[in-house]
Amino acid sequence: MAVSDTDLSEIEKVLTAEELTASAFSELRQRLPKLSWTRCDATDVTEEPFRSFPVYDIHLIDTADHCVVLTTDPSRATGVILAKKN
Repeated sequence: MAVSDTDLSEIEKVLTAEELTASAFSELRQRLPKLSWTRCDATDVTEEPFRSFPVYDIHLIDTADHCVVLTTDPSRATGVILAKKN
């Protein structure tokens, strides 16, 4: 399943909320259960993020070929890495 424009809008809505809480990861998983979600520290990912927000970077992952790779193409993405900035 691709990451749709609607999915990206939902992610942005959560990550730009005035009262962003520590439960952002859980909230995103509940809102977008069709996507695979991973969280980590932003320093764990050396590639440029797909999108960057004040507290989190997001990276898109593609698992179509049985190996997880980062992608910048939402139509190929099957999940999201939520990388927390320090």
